[in-house]
Amino acid sequence: MTQTVSKSARPIPASSVRDDDSAVVDVDALSRALLGKWADIRLQARELAGRDELHTPAGLSHTEHRERVMTQLKVLVDTKAVHRAFPKYVGGEDNHGGNVAGFAELVVADPSLQIKAGVQWGLFGSAVLHLGNREHHEKWLPGIMSLEIPGCFAMTETGHGSDVASIATTAEYDVEKEEFIINTPFRAAWKDYIGNGAVYGKAAVVFAHLITKGVDHGVHAFYVELRDDNGFLPGVGGEDDGVKGGLNGIDNGRLHFSNVRIPRTNLLNKYGDVAADGTYTSSIESPGRRFFTMIGTLVQGRVSLDGAAVAASKMALKTAIQYGTERRQFNGASDIKEEVLMDYQQHQRRLLPRLATTFAASFAHDELLQKFDDVFSGAHDTDEDRQDLETLAAALKSLSTWHALDTLQECREATGGAGFLSENRFTALRADLDIYATFEGDNTVLLQLVAKRLLADYAKEFVGADFGVLARYAVGQATDRTMHRTGLRQIVQAFADTGSEKKSAVALRDPKTQRDLLTDRVGTMVAEVAGALKAARGLPKDKGAAVFNANQHALIEAAHAHAELLQWEAFTRGLERIEDAGTRQVMTWVRDLFGLSLIEKNLGWYLMNGRLSAQRARTLGPYINRLLAKIRPHAVDLVDSFGYGPEHLRSKIASGEEKARQDEAMEYQRLLRASGAAPVDEKILIQRKKQAAKAKR
Repeated sequence: MTQTVSKSARPIPASSVRDDDSAVVDVDALSRALLGKWADIRLQARELAGRDELHTPAGLSHTEHRERVMTQLKVLVDTKAVHRAFPKYVGGEDNHGGNVAGFAELVVADPSLQIKAGVQWGLFGSAVLHLGNREHHEKWLPGIMSLEIPGCFAMTETGHGSDVASIATTAEYDVEKEEFIINTPFRAAWKDYIGNGAVYGKAAVVFAHLITKGVDHGVHAFYVELRDDNGFLPGVGGEDDGVKGGLNGIDNGRLHFSNVRIPRTNLLNKYGDVAADGTYTSSIESPGRRFFTMIGTLVQGRVSLDGAAVAASKMALKTAIQYGTERRQFNGASDIKEEVLMDYQQHQRRLLPRLATTFAASFAHDELLQKFDDVFSGAHDTDEDRQDLETLAAALKSLSTWHALDTLQECREATGGAGFLSENRFTALRADLDIYATFEGDNTVLLQLVAKRLLADYAKEFVGADFGVLARYAVGQATDRTMHRTGLRQIVQAFADTGSEKKSAVALRDPKTQRDLLTDRVGTMVAEVAGALKAARGLPKDKGAAVFNANQHALIEAAHAHAELLQWEAFTRGLERIEDAGTRQVMTWVRDLFGLSLIEKNLGWYLMNGRLSAQRARTLGPYINRLLAKIRPHAVDLVDSFGYGPEHLRSKIASGEEKARQDEAMEYQRLLRASGAAPVDEKILIQRKKQAAKAKR
């Protein structure tokens, strides 16, 4: 999807930013900028997430964990933390953006609680809300909101995972009894990994192929009762998925159906309905468009995971950077005083670029959340708006969840053995968030969705174009490619870089240069794939699929690059919300670190394609190192701006204990040296002997 920067949100010119090493961060001002539109709701959610009853002690069995999380859901109900997105006529607030903003903060308390709440209200309840009619809402939403009806979102099947269109569960209409008959015809059709499915779910929104009068109208959603107080209802069965690699507070299970009959009116019929006589009608004529419209209404899960992943990254970095400024190791610069970890360049290289990416992801999530609220509030709800939202959510959820896993692992390693202790939460959070990369859409599959949208936008340039337009475009492409392939651009840039390493570095910090480099990479990659896929047109299906498969990796890489560009642009726009000059200066360095780290990561591409000269490429690493040195004094202020206190982090190494230990150790050594009773280092004795021997000669 093509993103443009509005006139009011253009990159800040380098000349407008003071390169002032005396700049300081106003933590409160930066915190306000990060909280975004729904600041009050975020703060309320954080206060709730800090409460002891929402925290889960380490070492619980999965059965105990499940029971605890179920009681925690009731706390959310009692504090009215679950009703924001639902309609006012059932007791809600119609506040879709605020709902997700608050929901994402629950990961701070316990990821199992966040996901369990997401299953109940963000998936099960949301499906009834967005796919059903008002009668459905008034009948079921009050019980869903109060937890009287614990529910499931039964879409995924053992055999088809992310390929929802190919699921095998059927719902065939019986005209005589005016009922749908739900069946999972074989083992691979069982609904799998279903939250609330193993123990607690009393009802489910089941996705199945709607069949009436011998015609399959594609996947639709049905409200199906699963259990009463005595267990499964007739025709419904299932089993427990058992212990998982994380999120064991959620009772995931498998469900299957054998001739389960439900009333005709249990079809969630906003986008497709069946009359009593079996006649199917829909306001959307195209089956494909109808399917994607129905699935698109459930984008809330991806938006929520994006926000939760960003929050988890913030917590990890706050803990690791706080510890890194207190923990001392090795004394290369002094014989008597060890260095703090954050003063080592490599430690800065490990953590500060990830901090920069987290800020970028945070600003991008805020924009995604605004887009989500615009669509679901009806403020901006066209087909194009919904397509944009789906593409943005797929792109940003993929990057932020991968980034969270990478950040948690790097922070764990950067804190040594202490980071491996469960009391510091890295290992538990890493295990819980592992599944974020593959549920609500496997990240790789989601990026393929993004890439297809990019190709569609690229193709639009040719719709209705006359020969002259196409000819001019072809000439432009040919000229551009000739310039790159012959090295003309590289030669021109090398000439511009000659004689001034500083000039090269200054050019790289210019936001226009960064944006041009990031944008050019996306555009070139999409154009190359589009050109390769053009050959597939008109081929038999199997040969066309082979051409697509041969270019799949390049397609996904283009989507990844596009998502990174979206984050960079969001970060740049986010700078405009920071009014304090010193804070804006420091955050500009952080934005530059993010952008230049992306370029450094893909330096091979820029060199091979003639976008950077070797001269300028050599300045990139040293300039990044200088940025790290500039940002280092502000590292604690930057992570403090995330707004997470001890009640959220619940990590001993971020509690100040390490500083107390280090201060005690240094004071002990000082007193020992002052007393004159300190033992003499053997190396000093050897040195004295050598000096004495030399004096005798």
